[in-house]
Amino acid sequence: MAKGDELIIQNLFENWLVERGWTLTAERGWVDVDARHPDGRRLLAEVKGPTSSPGLDVDTAYGQLLRRMGEVAPAKTRFGIVVPERSITAALRVPERVRELLAVDVFAVSSSGSVRQI
Repeated sequence: MAKGDELIIQNLFENWLVERGWTLTAERGWVDVDARHPDGRRLLAEVKGPTSSPGLDVDTAYGQLLRRMGEVAPAKTRFGIVVPERSITAALRVPERVRELLAVDVFAVSSSGSVRQI
């Protein structure tokens, strides 16, 4: 994938969610992905594409989510950071314990289009 392919990463991730029964909300507002599952779960995710500064981009994504966490109902809501596979090290700099306390999941999208939840 080339630089600036954030939309490709987002589309691959959204397709992955839909294949797993999630419905995407058309009105997303401040977040890249707003998805709901039939069992009541909600996922709000920020997507970052491949860049020359993955650490900075991932830090920005965390900041974007943190600033908005108080605006949504916490029950059954989780937050996501979606990055290209090569940016996963940057996304995991926030310790697992902190991510769990904040209900943040990390998703990696490979150049072949597969998605994995860390």
